[in-house]
Amino acid sequence: EEIRPSSRTYPGIIFQMEREPGNQILEVHDLKATDADGTVLFDNVNFNIEKGEKVVFLSHNPKAMTALFEIINGNREADNGTYKWGVTITTAYLPLDNTEFFNSDLNLVDWLSQYGTGNEVMMKGYLGRMLFKQEEVEKKVNVLSGGEKMRCMIARMQLKNANCLILDTPTNHLDLESIQAFNNNLVQFKGNILFASHDHEFINTVANRIIELTPNGTIDKLMTYDDYIYDAQIKEQKARMYS
Repeated sequence: EEIRPSSRTYPGIIFQMEREPGNQILEVHDLKATDADGTVLFDNVNFNIEKGEKVVFLSHNPKAMTALFEIINGNREADNGTYKWGVTITTAYLPLDNTEFFNSDLNLVDWLSQYGTGNEVMMKGYLGRMLFKQEEVEKKVNVLSGGEKMRCMIARMQLKNANCLILDTPTNHLDLESIQAFNNNLVQFKGNILFASHDHEFINTVANRIIELTPNGTIDKLMTYDDYIYDAQIKEQKARMYS
C-alpha cells in the first residue's frame, strides 16, 4: 500500500537572541501578591534566575503565575517585595489574556509592523511561517479566532529577538502541530524561559527548574517535572505550605 505524505502542517517557530545574556538574569526578593478579594496568591517569594535556566512556575492557584508574570513585566504592582532584571536582559512576554492587543481594525501586516522594524515583505514572512496564507494577512485582527490570535502573538514575540521568554500558558488555543513546533524550539532555545503551562509533556520537556509559588514561600527544585510530582518529600512539603 502506498504511504501518503503527512498532511500535517507545522508552523515555523524560531526564537533567536539578538544579544547573549549575562550571568545576572532576574533577582526576586520577598515578593507578595494578593487577589482582588484579598486571597494571598503568594508570599515570601525569593529566587535568582541563572543563565540557561528554563523555569516552570506552579501553584494550586493559576492566578499566582499570572500575577508574578504581570509584576515582573511592569504591568502590576506587587503587594510587597522587589525584582531586578540584569542589564543584558531583553524580554518577550506572552500574556494569558491577549484581548487588549486586538482591539483594532488593523490588518495582520499593519498590526505586526507595530512591534518590529522591517518592511511589509518581512512581516508577511513572519505571518507565513505562522501558517497565515497570502489572502489571510489582509484580515482585520479584531475578527481573528483564539488560535489565530495566539499565532499572531507568537509572531510578535519572534520579532523581539529577546534572550528571555516569559510565557503564560502558551499552549492555549494551539493545535497539536503548533504545540509540537513551539515545544521543539523552546527545547533548543539558548536563552532563559519563565513559563506556566497545563501541558504535562510540554513542562517535562522544556523545564530544567521548578518553582512552586505558595502563600508561605516557594518550593524550588532543579529536577524534571515527573520527578517533582512523584517525590514523596515534596508532597509533604506542599501539604505544609498550602495549609
